[in-house]
Amino acid sequence: MASRASVAGEVAIVGLGHTEQGELPGRSVEEIAVDAAIDAVADAGLRFEDLDGLIACKSVQGQGNDVAVGQLLGLNLPYVQSLDYGTCNFSLHLAVMAITTGLAETVLLTYGANARSGKFDFGKPMYGADMATSAGLVHIAGRAGLALQRHKAVYGTTDEQFGMLAVGQRLWAQMNPNAIFQKPLSMQEYLAEPYLVEPLRRSDVTMISDGGVSFVVTTAERAADLPHTPVYVSGMAEHGGVRGEHNPENLMRPWLRDAAQAIWVNTGLGPADIDALYIQDPTALWTLQMLEYYGFCGIGEGGPFLAEGQTLPGGDRPLNTHGGQLSESYTWGWMHLVEATRQLRGQAGERQLDSPETAMYLSSHGFVKAAASVLSTNRGVGA
Repeated sequence: MASRASVAGEVAIVGLGHTEQGELPGRSVEEIAVDAAIDAVADAGLRFEDLDGLIACKSVQGQGNDVAVGQLLGLNLPYVQSLDYGTCNFSLHLAVMAITTGLAETVLLTYGANARSGKFDFGKPMYGADMATSAGLVHIAGRAGLALQRHKAVYGTTDEQFGMLAVGQRLWAQMNPNAIFQKPLSMQEYLAEPYLVEPLRRSDVTMISDGGVSFVVTTAERAADLPHTPVYVSGMAEHGGVRGEHNPENLMRPWLRDAAQAIWVNTGLGPADIDALYIQDPTALWTLQMLEYYGFCGIGEGGPFLAEGQTLPGGDRPLNTHGGQLSESYTWGWMHLVEATRQLRGQAGERQLDSPETAMYLSSHGFVKAAASVLSTNRGVGA
């Protein structure tokens, strides 16, 4: 593994903005992204003319790329890029790289989606016409269901243990006014749900929603002069599993372990140093896998760990304190970074944790690649 230069404390999140989450009929993905961008720039205490970079996350609907968003904003900037699958970790990492290499100083990140109101069809092949697609696995939940079956068979994970993820996310969502699903969900109600893709129940898989999210990211030096407490990027790591089915046990996504090893080596931190944990969860199975691979519990021990209530309100390992994609909204994980930033700023309202200083955000692109970020209010963390 190649050595990596530390970026700890050089770049900070200084502005965030988002639209309502749910249904935004009659709005294009570009218009939704722009609405969020306006709020993010204002939150940072800046003007659009203060920006010199734009990174757009291209949604599965519409264009949503840097050209389309830049045209609506009327921007000509030195640095503009799009990511076809820019779940917020990947977009954030690209911004950090642009800033630390001098290509830009202050970068706007944008995302918009109208999949719900536009009735986007997710029943399509994920990675082209491969063998899994020919067998009917045309949605992420198909492979995730098989992976959960495997985890249950190998490690004895029970439905009740796994169900603590969906039940727990709903508990957090009840304290979040932005959350779409706020109705209480008991374990009994969870177990009574029909399977969506056995053994995944409806509450184990994200809803589909419209929404926009945006961030402003800049140098630590410039952040010091802006209104909000800077949230520094203390470390980041990525790893690709792009060999796909050529990877042994690919349903279990073993290459997540490589991203985990890299983030801990790059920062010098460990799981015990993380005050708030955020895991992108298009399915609850993703969360189970990442809890294990990143060392928050042992491999195969995720079920008992969850059963102890560690991730619930009041637990030792607060997880997705906004409700995640299972209960808050579906934004490719962008709202996870919003919540992590709010918690570190002390702006999370009823669900605010007790003075967190360090947060971690873990994400993945299906069965293709993984990314991790450590954020902190302390510029020296991870240095």
